[in-house]
Amino acid sequence: MKEFWNERFASQTIDYDIEPNRFFKRFINTTKPGSILLPAESDGRNAIYAASKGWQVDAFGSSELIKAKVLQEAAERGVQINYEVLDLKKFKAVKQYDAVGLFYVNLPERIRMGFHKEICKCLKSGGILVLEAFAKDQLNFATGGPKDNAILYDAPGICNDFQHLYLLHIREKETVINEGAFYQGRGAVLRFVGQKL
Repeated sequence: MKEFWNERFASQTIDYDIEPNRFFKRFINTTKPGSILLPAESDGRNAIYAASKGWQVDAFGSSELIKAKVLQEAAERGVQINYEVLDLKKFKAVKQYDAVGLFYVNLPERIRMGFHKEICKCLKSGGILVLEAFAKDQLNFATGGPKDNAILYDAPGICNDFQHLYLLHIREKETVINEGAFYQGRGAVLRFVGQKL
């Protein structure tokens, strides 16, 4: 996995003029800043945006190359991010946060269930999980994402994974995806917000 992401971004200039994820931006703009974890934060746009709004950001990805680019951009923008290189499959909750953001982290069931359990452990009481991922209808679109229905998400599956969170919002919808160079155009997404009580 590390080799895949290093290769993908080796010759790719990350476009930091592209806005952060719109669903995430709305959350950040309407929520009092605190601590936030952003797993699988590939190009760092969401992390940099949250930090610019006063959030204390921990993030991780699977590539040293991406880490270097993200930290350089953060420094140029005068914000601080704690960014680690970590295999998502080995992630364990060692710290709790006011919020966790998961964006386009579509995983096979054998990995997903354990990872989502650790994500719940990461939330403080009252903490919020904000998630956007490819929905099963994404198979009808050519804007990226897994081509395996089992790795795409639907509302019942995500509600089951996060059944111990209080459901604040869930919706599957078609929308225009603008997630960097690899995911552009119309697609199908699932959006979820839950709170740990």
